[in-house]
Amino acid sequence: MGRPSLCSAFLCLLAGCVAPSTPPPPNIVAEGVPPVPAALAAELSPYLNLGGAGFRGWHATRRAALVTTRVGDASHLHLMDAPLARRVPLTGGVEPVKSGRMQPGGTLLLYAADVGGDENYQLYLKDVADPRAQPARLTAGTARNIAACWSPDGRRIAYATNRRNGKDSDIVVVEARPPYAERVVHTGTSTGWAPVEWSPDGDRLLLRRSLGQAEASLWTMDVASTTKTQVSPKTGRHYFGAAAFAEGGRSVVALADFGADFLGPVRLDLRTGEARRLAGGPDWDGEELAVSADGARLVVAFNVEGFSELRCWDLTAGRTLPAPKLKAGVLSGLQFRPDSHEVGFSLNSEDSASDAWSADLDSGAVTRWTNRTTKPKVAIPSPDPVITRVPSFDGLSVPALVYHPDAKKFPGRRPVLMIFHGGPEGQSRPGYRGSFHYYLNELGVALVYPNIRGSTGYGRKYLALDDGVRRGDAVKDVAAILDWVARSDRLDAGRVAAYGGSYGGFMSLACLVNYPDRFRCGVDNVGIANFATFLRDTSDYRRGARRLEYGDERKPEIKAFLDSLSPANHADRIRDPLLIVQGRNDPRVPVTEAERMRDAVKAQGGTVWYVMAKDEGHGFVKKANADYQFAATILFLRTHLLD
Repeated sequence: MGRPSLCSAFLCLLAGCVAPSTPPPPNIVAEGVPPVPAALAAELSPYLNLGGAGFRGWHATRRAALVTTRVGDASHLHLMDAPLARRVPLTGGVEPVKSGRMQPGGTLLLYAADVGGDENYQLYLKDVADPRAQPARLTAGTARNIAACWSPDGRRIAYATNRRNGKDSDIVVVEARPPYAERVVHTGTSTGWAPVEWSPDGDRLLLRRSLGQAEASLWTMDVASTTKTQVSPKTGRHYFGAAAFAEGGRSVVALADFGADFLGPVRLDLRTGEARRLAGGPDWDGEELAVSADGARLVVAFNVEGFSELRCWDLTAGRTLPAPKLKAGVLSGLQFRPDSHEVGFSLNSEDSASDAWSADLDSGAVTRWTNRTTKPKVAIPSPDPVITRVPSFDGLSVPALVYHPDAKKFPGRRPVLMIFHGGPEGQSRPGYRGSFHYYLNELGVALVYPNIRGSTGYGRKYLALDDGVRRGDAVKDVAAILDWVARSDRLDAGRVAAYGGSYGGFMSLACLVNYPDRFRCGVDNVGIANFATFLRDTSDYRRGARRLEYGDERKPEIKAFLDSLSPANHADRIRDPLLIVQGRNDPRVPVTEAERMRDAVKAQGGTVWYVMAKDEGHGFVKKANADYQFAATILFLRTHLLD
């Protein structure tokens, strides 16, 4: 007799048979979750090791790239001396390191790491020229230290910290050599202050003050005197995002909604105060920019219906330049190589996990630095998405990405996994689906990613349509997506599951509360269960911005609205099985939100599977935990969606 099939092993498990199983990782607490059959773990294996790498920056003195790839259970920084060359590890340990910056003209690596996903990042310096050198810790304690940037001479580092009271943002300048003398150059009275970069002469800092997604301003600071000057327009309400000094420090270029609904490049003349939008960009949001060291070249990544598109400008001549043509996908991490017009970035495409790339703006040459997509023994097809637009209840056009399984292998109408992004100021974008290819290729489940109102990428008006008491309109958008599913000849409206993380977790719960007859089950990953308790219990440094987005629960009329919207207050309406996933150290959505939702549904006699990781924060990043989460989700959907 041959090996039992996965299906028979699964049925045996449900019937109470003793079958080989894979235990949860040691830091996972699982309640109500059946053992993961060893057969399932084996089948999932090709989908859990698909690689990926990220571009994080350049070496200071030669053409070498900083990249992150996974080492064991966590991602770490590596140095590559040439495209597709050997990766030399620079950091290590059980906690992931997600980014780093090389010292200008030197050999020190500046990076940040937290513990267990708590997002209280500590800053470290390591001399990469000495393989035996141990990293020096620049910051201490449990404070959050972010936005660290080098001075042009490599002697000082500026960063933002909430160490004074756990809430407000101070800005510190610290020497890069022992004894690491420091000076507080700004004492904040709000959470949104952070350094962006130093001026080319090292005398000034470019600062950004954020008041949530609706408003952000730019300032310069004279480091010696600590005098600050607002350089973005003082009248009106504007949002200034990514920014950089340009033209030798005579101007600042930023992505802003100044004069338009979309974020586009705006030049701020630091002498005259003139703000001028640069011509030549598309009517889509710019999301990243970089300026070359000589101040002459500007490159912007635009989000065009979810796909990244590069545009370039010659700032000296004031004209656009031809931009290198990239593979279709989503770009991030733009950064110029010192003393060149070559820009590095990460690129995620439909047929490849994220990899490090570069493009030379002068020659147009595009170079791939890493190729980390694992080639499994079993081929993993990667279907392209269909971009669909659905009219909502008020006529608003709501976009969605739709991935269909192979119609030949899975004929007829297929079950649907409806996946909501977080944020809410986020966006589901085209790109490599990774382990989610398993749903398409092995289960025949279609993936639908709605970008309901409030998503980024579609203009500032669209972004604001769910603010405050309009939050319920976003939930109504789901009904329009469900109606579209019902009209499709390829999708099964009788078998739909909701899935989401963070704010998407709230949306998944809201689906089960508001449309119990139209969903089979739901997955809530680090989601908001009760807005009032979430706003009360989220980290102090986040609360102000979240109140701007969701409303101030201290006002009785706002609290009443938030209570009416909160899934935990309406657990009696939830009749569908629920899987809850949560990290115990989550600083954004506290573990108490998951516990509150779990207990509320169980009190009503509902079915809840609960997975909590003791060493994770806002989402699972350690491989063993993420693999178990995925296996548990497959078990859950096999049980409650595919029957």
